[in-house]
Amino acid sequence: MASFTRASLLVQLLRLALLSLLCISCYAFTTKDYSEALEKSILFFEGQRSGKLPPTQRLTWRGNSGLSDGSSYHVDLVGGYYDAGDNVKFGLPMAFTTTLLAWSVIEFGSSMPSQIENARAAVRWSADYLLKAATATPGTLYVQVGDPNNDHKCWERPEDMDTARTVYKVSTQNPGSDVAAETAAALAASSIVFKDSDPSYSSKLLQTAMKVFDFADKYRGSYSDSLNSVVCPFYCSYSGYQDELLWGASWMHRASQDSSYLAYIRSNGHTLGADDDDYSFSWDDKRAGTKILLSKGFLEKSSEEFQLYKAHSDNYICSLIPGTSSFQAQYTPGGLLYKGSASNLQYVTSTALLLLTYAKYLSANGVAVSCGTTTVTAETLITQARKQVDYILGDNPARTSYMVGFGDRYPLHVHHRGSSLPSVGSHPSRISCSDGFQYLYSGSPNPNVLVGAIIGGPDSNDHFADDRNNYQQSEPATYINAPFVGALAFFSGKAA
Repeated sequence: MASFTRASLLVQLLRLALLSLLCISCYAFTTKDYSEALEKSILFFEGQRSGKLPPTQRLTWRGNSGLSDGSSYHVDLVGGYYDAGDNVKFGLPMAFTTTLLAWSVIEFGSSMPSQIENARAAVRWSADYLLKAATATPGTLYVQVGDPNNDHKCWERPEDMDTARTVYKVSTQNPGSDVAAETAAALAASSIVFKDSDPSYSSKLLQTAMKVFDFADKYRGSYSDSLNSVVCPFYCSYSGYQDELLWGASWMHRASQDSSYLAYIRSNGHTLGADDDDYSFSWDDKRAGTKILLSKGFLEKSSEEFQLYKAHSDNYICSLIPGTSSFQAQYTPGGLLYKGSASNLQYVTSTALLLLTYAKYLSANGVAVSCGTTTVTAETLITQARKQVDYILGDNPARTSYMVGFGDRYPLHVHHRGSSLPSVGSHPSRISCSDGFQYLYSGSPNPNVLVGAIIGGPDSNDHFADDRNNYQQSEPATYINAPFVGALAFFSGKAA
């Protein structure tokens, strides 16, 4: 009897092992899967567009919006992106989104031949807006359209907006070095994207970036101090402006190859965060990204001034790799990098881009990372990034994709005004500010699928509530998708 029980137990264990293997094979994503996800990750940006939509618009449930933005201030601020699920154009996250979209194309554009035009269009949509914001008035950078405190009192389609489109700016008297330096980074990175395909546009972007960076550096101060409650707590510059100045200078150097920016980095780096180890990369804190970006100079040219950035990049990478002596990152039981309860996937996608970019730099120069006694290769970084990408696409305990419209199961109750309200095409009459809330609180799926949107994601225990009211988990954002474009491009060109 005992032997029969043991045999029966063995059969059950074998069956579980087989099911496990089968389950794993279900989520062995192919290059075709990554290519589909890449296409959708870029398509998402069309759902976030403000302004007059072009004939090529593919998410046709969206319509024109914000066509008079800036007019009451006698400036043209039409265009750009709504940052997330509301109808405000926030300058700091929009600029960061643009920088990371551009970086994705710069590093991995060669892996997205079928999507390169769509990716460039996504970059140009915000770069065009940032050009307007930076050149409309001398000594001024327009950094926001819409009062978030009033906007958040309404649940309206962007096409119906009737809240005041208040315009906010930073200037020589009320500085905003953080948002200005990020805008300079965005314009500089975008200039690289268009250097070959549109040289005159590229030159305009770079020349404007130079002026904006000078403005950011000369008139120092945080935009949070200048604008207070219209940017805080929404996109408060908690890390200060120093990290953006160094990040901005790094992109100015990369785009222009002007030695003056190298001299700036050399002279100012130590006071702008070069000596700090930092373990997250976001719209607020650019230090980890700056280290990775500048490490390229040391790896390729052994430039002594960049050795410090290579060392800090190694520290950042080692902190992410389990089993190394420097490991300190938190992962969920299902293996997802976890930084915080609100919009955690923004950190996952930005980290994936940094892992893959650094892997590219290491591989190109035949170098590995030493984490104490452990050697970490470029392939290790790629494996770590793939785990994060695959988790988002559905290889997770909940067996759900966190990209809307990808896979068989994905979030249906996305915290997004335009997606959750009936489209103008299906409901032409206006839906007022307060009348829209019935759709926020509705248990029905969003009528308009915001294809490609990556939402905030699950909690520290891999639990996810598909609940429109739970914005921490169910709200998408442009800066979640932007770095994911680069990661998906990489894997779409690389077999498992």
